Amino acid sequence: MERCVVTARVLIIAGSDSGGGAGIQADIKAVTMLGGHAMTAITAITAQNTLGVQGVHPIPTEMVLAQIDSVVADIGVDAVKIGMIGSAETAAAVAERLTKSDLAHAAVVFDPVMVATSGSALADDATIAAFKALLDRGMVATPNLPELAALGGEEAVLAHGCSLLIKGGHGEGETVIDRLLETGEGEVARWEAPRIDTTSTHGTGCTLASAIATGLAQGMPLEPAVARARDFVRLALMGAPGLGSGHGPMGQQFVRNDGLFTGPALNQITLPANDYATSVAFYKQMGLTQIVDSPGNGYARFEAANGVTLSIHVGDGAAGGATTYLESGALDAWVAYLARRGVQFEQMPQDEEWGWREARLSDPAGNRLCLYQAGEYRRYPPWRI
Repeated sequence: MERCVVTARVLIIAGSDSGGGAGIQADIKAVTMLGGHAMTAITAITAQNTLGVQGVHPIPTEMVLAQIDSVVADIGVDAVKIGMIGSAETAAAVAERLTKSDLAHAAVVFDPVMVATSGSALADDATIAAFKALLDRGMVATPNLPELAALGGEEAVLAHGCSLLIKGGHGEGETVIDRLLETGEGEVARWEAPRIDTTSTHGTGCTLASAIATGLAQGMPLEPAVARARDFVRLALMGAPGLGSGHGPMGQQFVRNDGLFTGPALNQITLPANDYATSVAFYKQMGLTQIVDSPGNGYARFEAANGVTLSIHVGDGAAGGATTYLESGALDAWVAYLARRGVQFEQMPQDEEWGWREARLSDPAGNRLCLYQAGEYRRYPPWRI
């Protein structure tokens, strides 16, 4: 029987970036990493890389609408993100299509893309003028400072009845200020954060708007959806892979969702230790990456591949009172590797009645460890509530 999972459905109406840094490609990464299902209606094909845009081929308006109709008729849409629109004709046609009954409920996030990060123009004057119809339908618009000026300023945008998130990345100074405004209320929220020193900024606007749309599709109110989206963008900037010779792509694929949950999520376990050097060597041998080394305080922290951290602290309580579980994707091979290098196991890998395969051992301080492989039972065991 097919499992029924409630998934936020996000329709992205935007252009394709052959370099993978912005546009549809950045949108899909953001929606996917935040747990949504990304669908697309491509408005233009571009030849571009981190240095600039070498060519733009608009998709005929009829084909853009056909893409929208196709996914709406079968899959359905909870939120829409609009980026590069391609032409004034397409802008008008999309705005009208979004008023139809099958899309009237969908939250619309409009990122009025006019210029690429490299400085290349992506919208002519006629297309920018046609943005007014999209503002009329939008729930929130997300212009940067130059785009806001081209739209006529704060009051001109708010007059359309949509909320306005003013992105401050193009502002001066070492602090980036983003402001959320509502029609009739003015500024309702403000975020300030240190500017991240990086040239890997290609796709920031696309990623932010798509992340907001995903939050709205998941049922989040606008303000927390923006807050989470901002966090996602900043983490993606910090994790940028450094590709290309110009404005490189962000690192959406390296953002770990454990830092974006709104509720509690297990992140850190601290275990007591007796001998600092011996315990550090043991956990490094276990395959964890040491990220804090403070022998003077008897404290070390390690990071697992999924981002969860484990620390040791000499003298911090009695050892052996709890069991720490470390997941392994190839348990038998990993245990065999460790055993050949002298690690003593109290239980070699075996299948347990609850569906996991487990091996057990203790660290040098006597803390109990379980190395396990859950397979398909990791998320969906028969006994899970």
